[in-house]
Amino acid sequence: MLSQPIRWLPITQWIRTYTRDDFVNDLIAGVIVAIMLVPQSMAYAMLAGLPPEVGLYASIAPLVVYGLLGTSRALAVGPVAIMSLLVASGLTPLAEPGSPEYVQLALVLALLAGLLQIVMGLARLGFLVNFLSHPVLSGFTSAAAIVIGFSQVKHLLGVSVPRLPHFYEQVAATLRTLPETNPTTLAIGLASIAILFTFKTWGATFFRRLGFSEQVALMLSKTGPLVVVALSTLLVWGLRLHERAGVAIVGTIPQGLPPFGLPPLDLTLWQTLLPTALTLVFVGYMESISVAKALASKRREKVDANQELLALGAADIAAALTGAYPVAGGFGRSVVNFMAGARSGIASIITAALILLTVLALTPLFYFLPRAVLAAIVIVAVSTLFDVHTLKHTWAYNKADAVALIATFLAVLIVGVETGILVGVAVTIALYLWRTSRPHVAIVGRLPGTQIYRNIARHKVETCPHVLAVRVDESLYFANTQFLEDLVLSLVADNPDIRAFVLIGTAINFIDASALETLEDLAHRLRDAGVEMHFAAIKGPVMDRLQAVGFVDAIGRDHFHLHTHDAMRALGCVADEDEDEQPLQPVEAAA
Repeated sequence: MLSQPIRWLPITQWIRTYTRDDFVNDLIAGVIVAIMLVPQSMAYAMLAGLPPEVGLYASIAPLVVYGLLGTSRALAVGPVAIMSLLVASGLTPLAEPGSPEYVQLALVLALLAGLLQIVMGLARLGFLVNFLSHPVLSGFTSAAAIVIGFSQVKHLLGVSVPRLPHFYEQVAATLRTLPETNPTTLAIGLASIAILFTFKTWGATFFRRLGFSEQVALMLSKTGPLVVVALSTLLVWGLRLHERAGVAIVGTIPQGLPPFGLPPLDLTLWQTLLPTALTLVFVGYMESISVAKALASKRREKVDANQELLALGAADIAAALTGAYPVAGGFGRSVVNFMAGARSGIASIITAALILLTVLALTPLFYFLPRAVLAAIVIVAVSTLFDVHTLKHTWAYNKADAVALIATFLAVLIVGVETGILVGVAVTIALYLWRTSRPHVAIVGRLPGTQIYRNIARHKVETCPHVLAVRVDESLYFANTQFLEDLVLSLVADNPDIRAFVLIGTAINFIDASALETLEDLAHRLRDAGVEMHFAAIKGPVMDRLQAVGFVDAIGRDHFHLHTHDAMRALGCVADEDEDEQPLQPVEAAA
């Protein structure tokens, strides 16, 4: 059993077996991710309404902290599109984007989100993210991809559009500015999108055909963002397009690191930002843990969900202390990190070191970088988030889940990002309650010559005329017990020959207090009607609770049976000596 300090520092476990080959792989992966992250981090910061250097700051200390504390060896933490959108959505109503007040709010948000994640990790509350079902998350990310992509259209057009609270308002405002489009800016933006998609789609194949190895080809295919950054910057600088054609550029990016310090500890402000922070925690953790587990399974590695909460929380606190904003594990970067051969958190630390070098020495090179190029990087990055496949698959398999997906998607577009995901969670819970309030109930009979009992509507079975054997395929709780009671009493009323009712508990994992009261009431009503109540195949934990409250003794211990067949034998439906002699009657399966 590992001691607590060691368990909370996963690096102490894998560093003992770390080799030179592992370092070479981490070095390659770290360089490749850094190449992607430099332009991406600036682009995502602007998406969040923050100065571009804040994205670079968010790619230094948080990466080092996660590299030391995280249990995933491939997760690439840093600024991500959806987190940036949530930051913008939560902070825009409170301050002017890009202003010093806005930046301070982002720092407070990072600190609050980090503290929430650490508390959840210490309390082992990682299970709470299960309330974000995959369909809800898919609907949210698909809608977010549209919102994010469209938010960058103004930069492609070279027009000024204020941030508005609702997506449809943003669309209308953008459409009104179409006559003001800057053709030079639009050309640069569209050309950048074309180059990025070319690198993304055919880059690796093209470089492999030129004779490069798999790793080198992969690395070169990820240089698309740097290529468009370099080409567009040289183009604007050489032709003075920012002066002659009015192309908007990034401008001065401060060199060096921001002053370290603690964000304002204002409880009123924290209370205001709490809903946004909770949304960031849930969405960021869900995105991070899902990709971490997926990549870990490919190498038969383990990811500790609660330790990941601690690591991500510490990374967010590091961001708050170093002038940055909330971070998470990025899907695209993590996959690239994995494919490039990352073996440990050292890859993240190497990436952070390269970003630090950029901040200290290379930021003047980005002065002439067109904002349209950063918009193009964001648009191409989020294009993969739009998920039609999940909608088709979910609709074919479970329309209730598909309804939750569609509801989340529409709510994000119509109501807003934070409210939209809450709508998705609420719809999911409501649909679950509706579905489980009318559980699948099967009247069962015995397959001839066996001790197996199956649904009479699906199989050719034999039943006992005076016994009603029912299997409930759901745990019993307040929402469905009345349905069960009404159904059983109705079946008994329709069949006057019934003298015993058997409740089969193979699918009952829990019985709450409301359901217990209903079962007690049902037993009394059946007794008044001359029908005995029996139980079969009740699971151990459920049986323990029923015994603890005296329910078993009240019903009669001889009315509880280990198997359905034991119950049928006790009720005289199967002879003890010769099971071939039995009063069972054949029943044809329903069409």
